[in-house]
Amino acid sequence: MSLETITLETVKRLFGISNERLAEALGFFVYDTIKVLLLLFLMILFVGTLRTYLPTYKVKKYLTGKKEGVGNLFASLFGAVTPFCSCSSIPIFFSMIDAGVPLGVGFSFLITSPLVNEYVAVLMISVFGLKITLYYILAGMFIGITGGIILGKMKLEKYLVKDFLKQDRIRKEKVYILFSERIKFGLGEASDVLKKTWLYAVIGIGVAAVIHGYVPDKFFSSLVNKGGIFAVPIATLIGVPLYASCASLIPIAAAFVGKGIPLGTALAFLMSTAALSLPEAVMLRRVMKLKLIMIFFGIVAVSIMIIGYLFNFIV
Repeated sequence: MSLETITLETVKRLFGISNERLAEALGFFVYDTIKVLLLLFLMILFVGTLRTYLPTYKVKKYLTGKKEGVGNLFASLFGAVTPFCSCSSIPIFFSMIDAGVPLGVGFSFLITSPLVNEYVAVLMISVFGLKITLYYILAGMFIGITGGIILGKMKLEKYLVKDFLKQDRIRKEKVYILFSERIKFGLGEASDVLKKTWLYAVIGIGVAAVIHGYVPDKFFSSLVNKGGIFAVPIATLIGVPLYASCASLIPIAAAFVGKGIPLGTALAFLMSTAALSLPEAVMLRRVMKLKLIMIFFGIVAVSIMIIGYLFNFIV
């Protein structure tokens, strides 16, 4: 008997529920909430402790003067181990550009950071499994690296509002020596991120539970069929103006897939919502001219569409 089945039976007995749909929805909610929040805490603790060995000022120093390609790769890797949403990544992006990091390299960090991080990995593994999670991580880093290289080659520095950059230095980070201090930082990081994301995760799981228990299997698949070949671009464009954390989006995307929406279409919506948003555009407008923001959003959106079609083809 699987743990999900045990949870379902326990929910039925504990709450005295005889309605099968309600029991399935509630069982799904209880099981996934416990699993996701526990894995989330443990993974952020691990990565947070690991990140004390790689402070931001060292990353900036290392990336400054790096060749295109190599710099983009390392910036994307750094973005993948930072638990930031698109808006939270912007101050570090400002600081990188201010420190002399090439614009395209900075964009690789800015693109990858909200798409790939430890809590996204935990949520993806818990609802999609390890194989799909690895594909997603590679796809997210691919978008960050190639998007940054393309933006770097376009020589768009003239569209930066340079006078503002000097005002956006991030605070100096503490240097950790003792391992106990690193663990303490990891625990603080895990607690802090969990405090900020648990509600979004629970809301997302709750919406997914309702979809799981009550929405007919053919409901979403029929909507996608109506979109035809344009389903992926439509899903991407719908996600762009929205702003939401992956913590709430991933369970919903999984529920969509369970109801018949192709994986690539669901992930295109998830990626565009996580990586591109109106609040992000407003923050970027302080240091970029509108043309650069539009180019940045356009390249990332097209990249997400390509990944969406690719996932639909191979999965």
